[in-house]
Amino acid sequence: MTEELVFYTNPMSRGRVARWMLEEIGVPYRTELLDYGTTMKGTEYRAINPMGKVPAIRHGEMVVTETAAICAYLADAFPEACLAPPPGDKLRGTYYRWLFFVAGPLEAAVTNAALGVVVPEGRERMAGYGSLANTLDTAEGAVSRGGYLAGERFTAADLYMSSHLAFGMMFGGVEKRPAFEAYASRMAARPAAVRAREIDDALIAATVT
Repeated sequence: MTEELVFYTNPMSRGRVARWMLEEIGVPYRTELLDYGTTMKGTEYRAINPMGKVPAIRHGEMVVTETAAICAYLADAFPEACLAPPPGDKLRGTYYRWLFFVAGPLEAAVTNAALGVVVPEGRERMAGYGSLANTLDTAEGAVSRGGYLAGERFTAADLYMSSHLAFGMMFGGVEKRPAFEAYASRMAARPAAVRAREIDDALIAATVT
């Protein structure tokens, strides 16, 4: 019997990224919707994620939190979806590089900028991302080459990078550079991305009507 895959989320959260990943792997999963400040902070869910944040998944007895970790785990747990270069492939390192560039420097730089945190001149080495400008320039260089981040196939790294760029541009944390817009738009047109958006948008609509 296949191990049950459970997805803990809120449709207005980073869970939208994990939802897209789940739709890409194409296996059945059960969704547990959580509310901010209530069930998300309750004892039952804190047994899954003590941080009281979403998303999280439970695959059989395995619990995975943190969006980048969920993407990496699912790509490896369901290799038939071809969402990561296989172990030993020469592009595996490139895939990890960009997946965790987003989880580290890009998210930190954009979040700090949104919070008004400014790295003092000359102190950039104390911040893992250095500066927002340098981080965005690095991301732009990565997505400007055409194709995908790790070779000629779409991977979880593209899913994660494009999600962050799209979200950042939507809310003003990321400049609307042509390379970012073209890349994010191309990734968002994938059938699994469209399905994921439709599911979460419908959940949002159901809660406000």
